[in-house]
Amino acid sequence: MTILVINNKGQYNHRIQRSLQYLNIPSEIVSNTLSIEEIEAKNPTGLILGGGPSLEDAGNSEEYIKHFDTPILGICLGHQLIAKTYGGEVTTSDTESYAQVKININDDENLFKGLAPEMDVWSSHKDEVKTIPDEFKVLASSNLCDVESFKHAKKDVYGIQFHPEVHHTLKGEIIFKNFYEICQK
Repeated sequence: MTILVINNKGQYNHRIQRSLQYLNIPSEIVSNTLSIEEIEAKNPTGLILGGGPSLEDAGNSEEYIKHFDTPILGICLGHQLIAKTYGGEVTTSDTESYAQVKININDDENLFKGLAPEMDVWSSHKDEVKTIPDEFKVLASSNLCDVESFKHAKKDVYGIQFHPEVHHTLKGEIIFKNFYEICQK
């Protein structure tokens, strides 16, 4: 019942794993250079693709997205990698920022259960998802970004632009609890 946190070399990847530990959610942080077989050997119930400096630093993350049928949550760069892997468009944001943002939750089932209609989050908007893939729907947006969160229509694959693991994202722990519930189904 372990969730693997894929370290994409972002400054908060260890914080994601620590946040899960605080919530008593079994987890392990692993390198994004592990092979598919090495990840399979750990028998994860879910994957969290952490943030990172750029798409070039994502290691094997795109292969994990394509291969695994377990629930996946992409955070920041992980969110962008999911979009790119499924055919969406990722570009540099028109309003680069790293700050508190109020997101509007359009769909409060599953990942955002108990959080609608708005949520204060800490978000990075250097790069962002401009166009979501065909099989996805937008779950949340903000005045800075039209795609703060999305979900695959048929799979438990989610992406969020913001950082639920940091103190400035109020109620961020609920995102992790909800994702853990998704992983247990």
